[in-house]
Amino acid sequence: MLEKIVDDKNICLDCKSHLDIIADKINLPSVERDFLKKPKRVFSFSIPLKTDSGEVRFFNGYRVQYSDALGPTKGGIRFHPQVNLEEVKTLSFLMALKCSLLGLPFGGAKGGIEVNPETLSNSELERLSRGYIREIHNFIGPEIDIPAPDVNTNEKIMAWMVDEYSIIKGRFIPGVVTGKPLELGGSKGRAVATGLGGAYILREFIQKEKWDSSKVKIVVQGFGNVGFNIVKILDDWGYKIIALGDAEKSIYNEDGLNIREIISKQEKEGIIPEVLGSEKITNKELLELDCDVLIPAAISHQITKENVNEIKAKVILEMANAPITPEVDGILINKKIKVIPDILSNSGGVVVSYFEWIQNSTNEYWSEKEVFDKLEKRMVDAFNLVYFSGQSENNDLRTSAHIIAIKRIIKAEKLRGNL
Repeated sequence: MLEKIVDDKNICLDCKSHLDIIADKINLPSVERDFLKKPKRVFSFSIPLKTDSGEVRFFNGYRVQYSDALGPTKGGIRFHPQVNLEEVKTLSFLMALKCSLLGLPFGGAKGGIEVNPETLSNSELERLSRGYIREIHNFIGPEIDIPAPDVNTNEKIMAWMVDEYSIIKGRFIPGVVTGKPLELGGSKGRAVATGLGGAYILREFIQKEKWDSSKVKIVVQGFGNVGFNIVKILDDWGYKIIALGDAEKSIYNEDGLNIREIISKQEKEGIIPEVLGSEKITNKELLELDCDVLIPAAISHQITKENVNEIKAKVILEMANAPITPEVDGILINKKIKVIPDILSNSGGVVVSYFEWIQNSTNEYWSEKEVFDKLEKRMVDAFNLVYFSGQSENNDLRTSAHIIAIKRIIKAEKLRGNL
């Protein structure tokens, strides 16, 4: 009994929800289902930080390496006050599926620190970032586990992390993290990769569905790196953005927002401005607008059982990680709302991280055009595989994507002799 209780603590609960949906569709044996419900390695630790005032504070840190069946694990590090072990487990599971689906030679990982970075000075943030690496340096590396930026982390933090790791190892090792500044071995195009990858996916979906792109009405929740870039790209391509929101404010104009004016003012003011013709709305109202495409590009669990019945979009492009809770997927299917899943939609970042890892390994660096051409091909190929597999097997896009990814992981584990 004790053994069973200990084992159960290792189960990723959200992962179990996803797997239970898929298992019956592909006749996944119970041993394979149980194998996938648990991460391979979990690291939980406390990071001491000496603040600028001399006080010592302690922050909870996590790193989960969910699966390394297909190669070294890969996944971001987030700094957020709501980071917890269960969330990190779920996100590392999704990273494993994402890398598998895109055909990358990586497994899945995720990490984070339970902290509000806005409460720290720049020097405190640097010491905390370096402290995180000191706790996990024996368990990461270019051939072991490769972290990257995520929520509230960026290339500046990656620069501190690669430097700390290199100091510990006694030589510069750029491939230990991705999302670095260009001067430290970063890849051109990485900053816009997630947004651009999502734009490629949406463009392919609209073409496949034979929609008139000039009439497509798009709503975007989130105006951080991902939301900002996908909004800018879609506007440049001629799509109509009718609503846009972040944690502070949401604005709406049925006839389409002036995105160029918004971007110009936002870059100066730091917040989404109210522009001519726009009206201020709540985040709840934004999610429930009548539109063709809803793009949640903020944080997890935005569409839940509390609001799913009010969602009116025809398609949801998941640019955030897990913006829809698993229990409402069936409701969206019954409402005939199509969901383009996060493991496909927002995978542009990890694809270009893979390109950065290759460039670090070979010491040969590519032009932005080369990066974008390679990204477009990989995203389009993955979308077509998911789209046509879903049609032939009568599955929704999330189920189709998960089946493809899970089958590849299981096959690799069998080839290794683990199953």
